[in-house]
Amino acid sequence: MIKDVVFNLPLVQRDKADYAISIASAFEAHITGTAFVYEAIVPVPGDINPDIVEAQQRENEEAAKNAAKRFTDAAARAGVSADALTLNVEFGDVGRRFGVIARCFDLAVVGQAEPGKDTAETTIVEGALFETGRPVAIVPYIQKAPLKLDNVMVCWDGSRSAARAVADSMPFLERAGRVEIVTVTNERGKLDRVIEGVDIATHLARHGLNVTVNRMPVDEIDVGNALLSHAADSDADFMVMGGYGHSRLREFVLGGVTRSILSSMTVPVLMSH
Repeated sequence: MIKDVVFNLPLVQRDKADYAISIASAFEAHITGTAFVYEAIVPVPGDINPDIVEAQQRENEEAAKNAAKRFTDAAARAGVSADALTLNVEFGDVGRRFGVIARCFDLAVVGQAEPGKDTAETTIVEGALFETGRPVAIVPYIQKAPLKLDNVMVCWDGSRSAARAVADSMPFLERAGRVEIVTVTNERGKLDRVIEGVDIATHLARHGLNVTVNRMPVDEIDVGNALLSHAADSDADFMVMGGYGHSRLREFVLGGVTRSILSSMTVPVLMSH
């Protein structure tokens, strides 16, 4: 059950508040927006003009205040219960801080970082995944439509994180018109983690869900691209997957399915770690 949602409010106009609010509306949940006031960044020690630092701090505070107002106004128009927090934070600590805050909510919603740019959203997504112990819905940078669950795609590899994601996503799956279980097989056509006779599709069908299964062998393209390509071909509205099955360091070195999805996602994705 989802009754309490937290959403990170980017300080620029282009945010995904409408999508986050549509989730809260669908579940009749309360939503809290968090707007972080970043401490003024001093590039080098030495002769520092205090007026410039103070002006930058005021600008950051004003941006957070405006983001919070846009959010609460949008929630009011949608008839959704909402509030907004503005919190002071050092830029490098924003991911951890958001992750700690999100522990007290049923679901965290964050926006995808703008492709090709290293922004606070990148840190916040990873902080949400690693620090919360809660599911995280990541909204693509290009997203415009509200929550839609006609066709939900579940990425299944039999791992612990995938199982956690399926369990965490049940409130969404129960509202889905169709749930497609997508597995990417290895060179032998099998999933290493699957035990014969144990079937996630059967489990979900016992919950009354309309489930189909699609097994995809992967040859030339990597798993992340295969999943994204299938999501586009099947007109998926929403994806569910485990996030960072390995350590962050190993995912960074190897690339990783999670990193691939986060960099090129075209539909909202619910991840759990």
